Amino acid sequence: MLKASGAMAGATLFSRVLGMVRVMVYARFMGDGWVAGAFTFAFQIPNLFRRLLGEGALTAAFIPIFKEKEKKHGEVEMWQAANAVVSGLVVTASILIALVMAGLAIALSVGVFPASTSLMLQLLFVMFPYMLLVCIAASFMGMLNARGYFFIPAMGATMLNLVMISSVLFWAPRLGLSLPKEGRLPVQIFALAYGVLVAGVAQAVFQVPALWRDGYRYRWVSPWRNETVRLVVTRMIPGTIGVAAFQLNVLLVQSLAFWINPQINASFEYAVRLMELPQGMFGISLATYMLTTLSALALDRNYSEFRATLRHGISSLVFVNLVAAALLVALAQPIMRLLFERGLFTAAATNRAAFALVCLAPGLVAFSTVNVLARAFFALGDTKTPMKISIACLALNLMLAAILIAPLKQGGLGIANTVTSVCNVVLLLFALRKKLGKLEMQPLRDTLRPLLLAAMLAGVVAWCSWERWEHWLGHGTLALKMGAVFVPASLAGIIYWLMALMCQVPAAKEMTDLVLAKTVRKSNAATANNDKQ
Repeated sequence: MLKASGAMAGATLFSRVLGMVRVMVYARFMGDGWVAGAFTFAFQIPNLFRRLLGEGALTAAFIPIFKEKEKKHGEVEMWQAANAVVSGLVVTASILIALVMAGLAIALSVGVFPASTSLMLQLLFVMFPYMLLVCIAASFMGMLNARGYFFIPAMGATMLNLVMISSVLFWAPRLGLSLPKEGRLPVQIFALAYGVLVAGVAQAVFQVPALWRDGYRYRWVSPWRNETVRLVVTRMIPGTIGVAAFQLNVLLVQSLAFWINPQINASFEYAVRLMELPQGMFGISLATYMLTTLSALALDRNYSEFRATLRHGISSLVFVNLVAAALLVALAQPIMRLLFERGLFTAAATNRAAFALVCLAPGLVAFSTVNVLARAFFALGDTKTPMKISIACLALNLMLAAILIAPLKQGGLGIANTVTSVCNVVLLLFALRKKLGKLEMQPLRDTLRPLLLAAMLAGVVAWCSWERWEHWLGHGTLALKMGAVFVPASLAGIIYWLMALMCQVPAAKEMTDLVLAKTVRKSNAATANNDKQ
C-alpha cells in the first residue's frame, strides 16, 4: 500500500509543488484584490468538476464497475463499457455547457452588475467549457487507475499547471498594453481564463499514450439504455456529494463570501491551495489507491482484510497529515510570506491569508480522512450513505459560515470548513461501523493520543523556533525567509518522528523501514556499479 500510494504521491507531490508555483505566480500577478476575487470564484465553478470527477465521484463510481467487467467478462467488455461511459460524459457535459453559456450570455447582455460581478461572469463564460475537457481527462484517469497505473494520471495535472503558469508569464503581459498600467489587470486576467481551456486539453491528451499502449481505442458507444452507464450514473450522482463535501463546501461558502467582499475569496483561496499540498500528496493518493484495493476485497467478501486495509490506510494518513497540520498552523505567517509576498501581494495580504490558514489547517486530517472513508463506502457499493451525511454537513457548514464570515472574514470560512469536516468523519465512521458490524479500530485509537501529543509538541517547537529566528535574524532576505520556515519545520519534524518511534506507532515504523530499505538498495546498487567499473 505504501509503495503504490508512494509512487502516486511522488507524482502528485511534483504536480502539487508545480501547482504551488502557479499560485505563487498568480499571487505576484494579481494579489488578493477584487480582480483576484472575481477570477478565483469564476474558476472555482469549472474547477469543481475537476475535483469531483478527477479526484472523486467519477473514479469512485467507475473503478469498481470497470474492475468487475475485467474480472467477469474480459477486456473486450471492459473497454466497451469504458467507451459507453466516455460517450455519455461527452454528450451530457456538452448539453450542460450549452445551457450554462446561453444563460450567462443572456445575463451579461441584459443585466446590470457591479464591476466585480460582471468580470466574474465574463470569466466564467470563457472557462466553463473546461468542464467537458475535465470529464474526458477524469474518465481516462479512472481507466488507468483501474488498470493499476497511478503515476501517469497523477502527472496529468502537471500539464495543467505548466500551461497556466505560461498564461501568466507570457500571454497576460501582451494584453491591454494600450490601457493605463492600473487598468490593465481586469483585461490581462482573461489570459488566465483562456489558459484554463488550453490546460484542460493538455491534461487529457497527456494520458492518451499510456491508454493506447494498454489497448484502449475509443469507439462511439451509445450511452442510452446502456447498463454500465446507468450503474455509473446511479452511483456517481450521490457520490458527487459524498466524496467532494469539502469542494462543495468551498464553493458554497465562497458564493457567500463573494457577495460580502470578493477579497475574502482570494485570501481564503491562497490558504486552501497551501493546505492542499499535503492533502493531495498523501491523502488523495492513498484514497485513490485504496478504492481499487477495497473494491477487490469487497468483491471477494474478504471483510476482515477490508477492515485491516482501511485501518492501515487511515493510520498512515493520520501519522503524516497530523504533523503537516501542526506545522501549517504554527508557521502560517512565514510560509505565506516566503511563498507569496511579492508584486501585488503585500504584507497585509500575507496577514489575511495566514489567518485563513491558521483556521483551516487544523481540519487537514479530517479533510483527508473523509476521502478515504467515502471510498470505503463506494467499494461496498453504497453511495447513498455518504451523500446523506454530506448533505447534513453542508447545511452545518453554511450555517457556521453565515455566522462567522462577518466578524472573522476568511478565518470564519476556515473554521466552518474545519468543524464541518470533523463532523463528517465522525458520522462516516459511525455509519461504516453499523454497515460492517465492527471496524476494529482499537489499534488506531491507541496511537492517536501519543500522536496528538507529538504533533502539539512539534507545533510548539516550530512556533518558538520561528519566534526566536524573527527576533535574532528577521526576514529581510530570501535566505532568511527560507530559514524562518525550514529550520523550525525541520526541528519540529524530527521531534515528531522520534516521539512516534519511541511510542512505537506502527505507521512511523513502517515508513521508516520503507525509507531505510530504499536507501540501502540505492547504496548497494551504487556500490555494485562502482565495483563493475
